[in-house]
Amino acid sequence: MRTDWDGIEEFVAVATNLGFKPAAQALNVSTSHVSRAVTRLENAIGAPLFYRTTRKVSLTDTGRTVLAHCRQLIQSRDELFAAVGGENDPQGEIKITCSTLLGERYLSPIVRRFCQEFPKVEVTMDLSNRLVDLIAEGFDLAIRTGRLEDSRLISSRVATRQFLVCASPAYLETHGTPERLDDLKAHNCLIGSSSSWRFRIGSKHESLRPRGNWRCNSAASVLDGLLAGTGIGQLPLFYVLPYLQSGALVELFEDYRPEPEPIWAVYPQARHLQPKVHLLVDRIRAQLQPGFEAAPLHQPHP
Repeated sequence: MRTDWDGIEEFVAVATNLGFKPAAQALNVSTSHVSRAVTRLENAIGAPLFYRTTRKVSLTDTGRTVLAHCRQLIQSRDELFAAVGGENDPQGEIKITCSTLLGERYLSPIVRRFCQEFPKVEVTMDLSNRLVDLIAEGFDLAIRTGRLEDSRLISSRVATRQFLVCASPAYLETHGTPERLDDLKAHNCLIGSSSSWRFRIGSKHESLRPRGNWRCNSAASVLDGLLAGTGIGQLPLFYVLPYLQSGALVELFEDYRPEPEPIWAVYPQARHLQPKVHLLVDRIRAQLQPGFEAAPLHQPHP
């Protein structure tokens, strides 16, 4: 039996399927039924939820705000019905965002195993290096690194990443090995997304702005440059570990490694009690850090 909540389900279906007709097909009802239900919801809210044209529909600013709450209501309803119906396994949708390379190589295998164990859960992963607004875009969970500033979000540390400086033996043979941090001024530094490199000297934390003739916000491209012998770079250990082990790269300033940087599971406050999200975060916490020591992360381009 269908249990509509005053047009909420129809509204979410239109926003998800980008139209009234595909929404009606997804819900197995008529297009006119969907249109009337959305209109009732708009009347109840007192504002339009969609811009309607002959070719497409798009969310208004109010619609984008309402969508996140409506999705949460539907998920909470489904979880409630499952709980009182005796179903203990997690179910429903989880929408996750993560940076591209971390997601492809480490998070995706964990999430796939989670879906295999709990087939009633439907996970959508958005791998992107942009900073996603979880609330506005309806995400349940993000895996992020570094400093967190959005007070609307709850964070839980799931792993850490250790940064280190390294170069190829070929580069060091040609240009010499820097012994002091100040020596880096005479070397070509490959700069990634951060304009500063961090170090710890005894109990003090130091930052250095490296100089070089090349910059890229892709850590994979920085790694390519290191392996090609074009300079010195600072990257997380899980990027370079296989190449340190094989001798393709050499660590520099080992005694000056900075404090490990936290990796966070981040989620909106409205969703922090969802059992399925908590369960997935627990799996990520248990499996992400050990995965950093697994198979080589990246194969350099020829």
